[in-house]
Amino acid sequence: MASLAWMFDCLDQQLFILARGSAMKTLLPEGYDASLYGGYATSIFVAGWATGGLIFGSVGDRIGRAKTLTITVLMYSVFTGLSALSKGWIDFAIYRFITGLGVGGVFGLAVALTADALPDHARAGALGTLQALSAVGNVAAGLISMWVGGLVESKAISPDFSWKLMFLVGAAPAFLVVFIQLKLKEPEKWVKAREAGRVAGVAFGSYSSLFGVARWRRSALLGMVLCVAGVIGLWGIGFFSPELVGGVIEKSLVEANVPANEIAGAKARWIGINSIVQNIGAFIGMILMTKLAQKMGRKPAFAIAFVAALLATVGFFQFFGGKGDVWMSAIMGGCQLALFAGFAIYLPELFPTRLRSTGVSFCYNVGRFVAASGPFTLGALQAHLKAGATTTEAKLDAFRNAATYMSGIFLLGLIVLLFLPETKGKPLPEDA
Repeated sequence: MASLAWMFDCLDQQLFILARGSAMKTLLPEGYDASLYGGYATSIFVAGWATGGLIFGSVGDRIGRAKTLTITVLMYSVFTGLSALSKGWIDFAIYRFITGLGVGGVFGLAVALTADALPDHARAGALGTLQALSAVGNVAAGLISMWVGGLVESKAISPDFSWKLMFLVGAAPAFLVVFIQLKLKEPEKWVKAREAGRVAGVAFGSYSSLFGVARWRRSALLGMVLCVAGVIGLWGIGFFSPELVGGVIEKSLVEANVPANEIAGAKARWIGINSIVQNIGAFIGMILMTKLAQKMGRKPAFAIAFVAALLATVGFFQFFGGKGDVWMSAIMGGCQLALFAGFAIYLPELFPTRLRSTGVSFCYNVGRFVAASGPFTLGALQAHLKAGATTTEAKLDAFRNAATYMSGIFLLGLIVLLFLPETKGKPLPEDA
């Protein structure tokens, strides 16, 4: 159930990424920069994600992981559907913020639920697989995008309605999961710890407790910085690959004299193909990261993944040149998303039961307040670099260079690794 919640969460995230460009063009008045406002919408969504992580991580430690997970899934499914009813950029951004609140709560809760429910020997493999299965949700989003692109090409629907249909379709499966989760029981480990905590007067889900003890404070702050490097790399750079792919494909279609009324559908189809390829690579990368973390240790696996993510991201944005280069998306997706399998395995190993959901959510989600600047920075840097550019090629080059410069964020992850502990082969920590 934790994997399903996270898988459909990622489906909704990816649908937003794929539909973002079309939505901005429909919702913005003529003359507004759709790419720039797409960056704003992404930053608002990520900020909501961070806020939800801060709130629901703490709630999960206090009232239960399963119960809180059900609330967050219901929230993101309902407001994903409502996004399709947007009339302008402002209400779209509000829906995305509230969707982000629900999305933000899911990861920490799903990871804590799984970590508390499974024995030590199975925990790392299960958590890495939970994160890898998120790629299934992402691939499903790509298939939905291709299906909708086909409807546009066949003129069954208009391009302006395509992004609305994607949000409506994406909301349905997550909403159904809520009814199954209502019967989900809390992990026995958490139930016993919560009861003992009530007797002893120990605080669960308390941020003052998280930051009041040096050991947990250090883990929270360093873990947050580790996640910031990966989140900015993915959400501030990697998940803007549709903009580059769409721009390159559109340019090639124009040069091939494809009729103007066929370009939108073909472009949407190739963006969908790119997303599928990117996430197939992500699935493989996350499985490999899980194996590396189990065999070599958490820190060596992270070091390899951060270097690989830097090289793969720069390579993709500098050298992607058309349909024949779509394989590069798989390499970038595998390297960037491998880091997130590492987060799923490593973060719960830094905190005790009473603070596990709180600590994991803080690291993974609250760092997104910082990471929310990533899409904005990319958009602003792109706008600066393309100032004066008059050709499509020059504008694409500006986008390539902006993404390349920002890829240096992966180096931050390498630096913070030096100050974090190795947890391979150790039991989950407790206060005692």
